[in-house]
Amino acid sequence: MTDVLQERRGVQVLMCDPAGPTVVTEQDALDLIGSALFAAEIVAVPVNRLDEKFFSLGTRIAGEIMQKFVNYRMRLAVIGDISRHMEASSALRALVHESNASSHIWFLPDVEALDARLEITSAKGRS
Repeated sequence: MTDVLQERRGVQVLMCDPAGPTVVTEQDALDLIGSALFAAEIVAVPVNRLDEKFFSLGTRIAGEIMQKFVNYRMRLAVIGDISRHMEASSALRALVHESNASSHIWFLPDVEALDARLEITSAKGRS
């Protein structure tokens, strides 16, 4: 399987293959953005595609990767269970809370939550 472009709730989403390469560096983020540019509004990355260092905020990897998505005006949805990482870090809990309140970076437990979030976002755009 490879990364697949899907329309979800009227929004083009690049659904990243869980078996794809690990996202560790800014260049890895740029590669995903490049794959989605001009074709998708959101890149949905499964949690297992993110290096463990992503969740240790002291490494700055999460910030660097997330900033690339913001700079290119590409939304990022991290899909999967990150509860064990959040239990270990109050800073990560705060980051996830702030990110989920924004429109650019979301941390969601599953694809159904992504669909629900897209439904809400699309409804706001129509009103």
